[in-house]
Amino acid sequence: MGVEDSRELSLFGDNNGGYQRNRSLNFDGFDEIEEEEGDNCPADDDFVVLNSYNVQCEQTEDVWRIELEEDELRHPLVREICRLIQCRSAWNAKLERDMRHLLRSLKPRQVCAVLLSQDDERVALQFFYWADRQWRYRHNPIVYYAMLEILSKTKLCQGAKRVLRLMARRGIECRPEAFGYLMVSYSRAGNLRNAMKVLTLMQKAGVELNLAVCNTAIHVLVRANKLEKALRFFERMQIVGIIPNVVAYNCLIKGYCNVNQVENALQLISDMPSKNCSPDKVSYYTIMSFFCKEKQVKEVRDLMEKMVKESNLFPDMVTYDTLIHILSKHGHADEALEFLQEAEARGFQIDKVGHSAIVHAYCKQGKIDEAKGIVSEMLSKGCNPDVVTYTAVVDGFCRVGKLEQAKKMLQHMYKHGCKPNTVSYTALLTGLCRNGSSLQAREMLTGSEEEFWTPNAITYSAVMNGLRKEGKLSEACDVVKEMISKGFFPNPVEINLIIESLCREGKMNEAKRFLEECLNKGCAVNVVNFTTLIHGYCQKDDLEAALSLLDDMYLSNKHPDAVTYTAIIDALGKNGRIEEATDLTMKMLKKGLLPTPVTYRTVIHRYCQMGKVEDLLKLLEKMLLRQKCKTAYNQVIEKLCSFGNLQEADKLLSRVLKTASRNDANTCNMLLESYLSKGMPLSAYKVACRMFNRNLIPNLKLSDKLSKRLMLEGKSAEADNLMLRFVERGHLSPQCE
Repeated sequence: MGVEDSRELSLFGDNNGGYQRNRSLNFDGFDEIEEEEGDNCPADDDFVVLNSYNVQCEQTEDVWRIELEEDELRHPLVREICRLIQCRSAWNAKLERDMRHLLRSLKPRQVCAVLLSQDDERVALQFFYWADRQWRYRHNPIVYYAMLEILSKTKLCQGAKRVLRLMARRGIECRPEAFGYLMVSYSRAGNLRNAMKVLTLMQKAGVELNLAVCNTAIHVLVRANKLEKALRFFERMQIVGIIPNVVAYNCLIKGYCNVNQVENALQLISDMPSKNCSPDKVSYYTIMSFFCKEKQVKEVRDLMEKMVKESNLFPDMVTYDTLIHILSKHGHADEALEFLQEAEARGFQIDKVGHSAIVHAYCKQGKIDEAKGIVSEMLSKGCNPDVVTYTAVVDGFCRVGKLEQAKKMLQHMYKHGCKPNTVSYTALLTGLCRNGSSLQAREMLTGSEEEFWTPNAITYSAVMNGLRKEGKLSEACDVVKEMISKGFFPNPVEINLIIESLCREGKMNEAKRFLEECLNKGCAVNVVNFTTLIHGYCQKDDLEAALSLLDDMYLSNKHPDAVTYTAIIDALGKNGRIEEATDLTMKMLKKGLLPTPVTYRTVIHRYCQMGKVEDLLKLLEKMLLRQKCKTAYNQVIEKLCSFGNLQEADKLLSRVLKTASRNDANTCNMLLESYLSKGMPLSAYKVACRMFNRNLIPNLKLSDKLSKRLMLEGKSAEADNLMLRFVERGHLSPQCE
């Protein structure tokens, strides 16, 4: 069997190579990956058709690699299609007709330009599907590859899977790179199993593995922190004749650094020349990045010397830029400054981006003087700081509480011809709110139009949270209203913080009104926001309002979850409305909601408090059928003990002793101690005996106390028998007894 023929067997096994040939990846961790009903991978039938096609098809051009010119992205037809896509919320028959007419006029590369022009990949995918359904239009192969490349940068693995399936059904050749795009998308979605199953699909489709797909597989495994499996894959690809290149080695180097095995990474670089593969600068930069994170500057310099001596690779502008940015990112500003000065001494000119990184690092550390020194040095060298640099200094002043200096820095920016932007003002407003001056921040927000800057969603959120933390809830709600009127919507977390603060101050009407306004304005209100308000009503014992809001949730298509029901069940039980609590619990179960551990604790606490043990046991049986809780009966016994209902607790002891676990021993000890505190040593003795019968050992200190109480009451035989049980199990020596 030749090398080319053996590649088709690839990692799936080969009788000649000692591996059994099968339809799955057969190395540890991925053995026997089989097709399942509802699997996330394309159907087999699609690839049976594709298999026969691929055997006969010859690739004439690299359709999988799309590089568009700027003119193509700005073509009038492309721009018009993009404009119509932006109007999709108001689409009508005329707009769709115009879009259909334009679509047929587009060249394949222009369709790719439309897809690449979309800010939201989901919108690009919707356009792709829409175009595929149009009469007398069919996507060119390069469009499929462009779509797959876009999706490979997202977690939309289901969309990538569907595009690949469409290619198979349309008889379009699926190159290995198409499967590679799907693998990467699965990897980004955190689905390593299906990412590796793509290799099995390649074999079913008759698509031969190549180096690019093998590199993708190694990258996916390293990304998932499966270094050992990546190393096995690396070995197997060589067995089937695929020689790794520097990309594969760099992936492994990255994997070693991720698990702090930098010695192995260095050894791999040393071994690469003997494998006819010389390391490139990326190989060294990866390890340098690791050393920079750990602040190991000496090791970085040693590696730079090794790069020159062994690989004849000389440090350049990119080298120093990389070191400066990584050191700055991890808070090592002094070391980053050393490399900046060294680079300039060697004749390299570090741009304002590198300087800004160091300024930002100093500001985060609170070293404002050093940051100002860098800015002054930039001005003296003719490297004028940009708005990013100045904004970092403004933020630094705010972090150390020097708000007046931050304001002066904004004026300083105007003097040097650098107009502050939204981020600059947001940094200042955030600093004001952080230092308790949220009203001043509110005034600046109101006067933004006069200062010719436009707040964004982050600006409004910063001021809103500042006002909320200072207890100025009315002003915070006003900011939210203004925010919505400007086209920005608070997220569910921000909405929840306002509702929670209003409920904490007892302003329930204001909280409900705020929630309704957010809902009516189209904000992303979720079940947590409703639950927070319901919990607030329950805290105020306004159960009618809570139950009414529960009904409103269904009307608003916001379905309550187990947490919502648990809050109301707890409030009903607290107010003695135990029958209603039972009905609501049953309603929750009928809705298909599973009780949480908190639900169990709540129900058990309230029923035991009311002495409704029989009703509780009946309800627990129904709850346990839906969601198991190993400690349910333990909790019942312990709660009954805390309420002094020892007789009922003793009746349930047999249910706990069935499993005889450590939790069961703790529960029995609690019952034993409760009997002792009630002056009932004989009952406590019986509990201890039942524990011994189930091979559970009672607490020795409690048992010693129990023995003395039995002796005082003239029960010497029981006391001696108790201690004898400990001796028999080796927990007490005869001398001690």
